[in-house]
Amino acid sequence: MSSALPPRPRVIGPKVRICIVASKYNEQYTDALVDNTVEELGVLVPNARIDVVRVPGAFEIPVAVASVLDRDAAPACVIALGLILRGATEHGDQIATSITQGLQQIAIETKRPVIHEVLLVNDEKQAYARCIGAQLNRGREAARAAAGMLDIFQELDRTMPKSNTNARNSSRHA
Repeated sequence: MSSALPPRPRVIGPKVRICIVASKYNEQYTDALVDNTVEELGVLVPNARIDVVRVPGAFEIPVAVASVLDRDAAPACVIALGLILRGATEHGDQIATSITQGLQQIAIETKRPVIHEVLLVNDEKQAYARCIGAQLNRGREAARAAAGMLDIFQELDRTMPKSNTNARNSSRHA
């Protein structure tokens, strides 16, 4: 696990829409994740429209992300934020695994960046360090990953524009 934030990517100029889907559970920490993400996005993607959708808990995040990306005005990127405190049973690990698999599947199926910062931590000290603290702040990291992926996808659209799906599929099989 990294011990510092990645460097800031270049600033994204064009207007884009970004959606943050965040759990309400463990509110002290998830509110800080949202605040730090929005603040960092304001620096990295100053023209972005940022929508925030709050769901009850971390388990509800993937279905909300899928619904957001299924809209006609779907965002260019979704950032998933949440915090799971590991307990005495395997429940937290099972929830975290399910969320990870769900978010990855959604990203692949929609071909849209889904930034995964639903954190599984052992205790409140780790939660504080990753959500509120400055050095390991995963909200800022999520914003940087989102800006980086937006930049990559814009570059792909510029240098490798999409063609008609049928033509693309038939050329692969020719």
